[in-house]
Amino acid sequence: MASFELVEPRSLQEAFEHLDSDDPAVRPFGGGTALMLMMKAQLFKPVRLVSLRRLGRPFDGMSVSADETSFQIGAMTTFSQLEHSPEIRRHLPVVAQTMKTLANVRVRNVATVGGNLAHGDPHLDLPPVWMTLGAKVRIVSKLGERVIPVADVFAGYYETTLGRGEVIAELEVPIRSSWRSHYAKVTTRAEHDWPALGIAVSARCRGKLVEDVSIVLSAAVDRPTRLGAAEKVLRGSIVDGALLRRVGEAAAAEVEIESDMRGSADYKKHLLRVHLGRALSHVVGV
Repeated sequence: MASFELVEPRSLQEAFEHLDSDDPAVRPFGGGTALMLMMKAQLFKPVRLVSLRRLGRPFDGMSVSADETSFQIGAMTTFSQLEHSPEIRRHLPVVAQTMKTLANVRVRNVATVGGNLAHGDPHLDLPPVWMTLGAKVRIVSKLGERVIPVADVFAGYYETTLGRGEVIAELEVPIRSSWRSHYAKVTTRAEHDWPALGIAVSARCRGKLVEDVSIVLSAAVDRPTRLGAAEKVLRGSIVDGALLRRVGEAAAAEVEIESDMRGSADYKKHLLRVHLGRALSHVVGV
């Protein structure tokens, strides 16, 4: 592995100074779990890595707004902190549920919320969950800041909309007590393995009537993708077996599924039909 410079700025201004380069080999990082794998595989050869771990607020910590309508999560929050937070279990239980099969303890102790999003890998478990929850990210640079929905971070396979010198500072997640959410991770091997597909569902229901819903598919597509056609079938309908079959067919028809080592496109479409129905049954309680 070639030598490179590692810096740990203690202020945002200092971080921007180190990131002020047109060289793509100069990059910020959070936990570095994915970055190290890329470096070991010689897919990325850094000149300078800028750690964000000493920047303080808003990059670290978690807090609930005074009116309990949103949850702020610093970009340097680790997965283990999410996993063991009583506030996360209370306000965002689907996040705590997702942690149970996300990688392993060693990864969860190091990997960060912001780095996970910035990596742009479509196989990751948390991005589709954040999307169904309606989360937004606060992105900062030396030119200012912008706030965008999590869905707008992703541009394609391992591609994001983050510009040179931009870093994710914070995640804001609405707290919607009238909604129920579930994440279905479908693997072909161990439950902690990369998913063949992931399905995140969040819905507001009155009994078996779906008043509003958000469905996001990941892993089987080039980026986390919202399933608008399937949502349209569900919204305003009473959930039963026939409806779930229609929803599954609508979902399979509206996206271009990709074949890979975890299964063919046809196989993954079958998984989508089956596991979307199960996820919706879990959320609605049927």
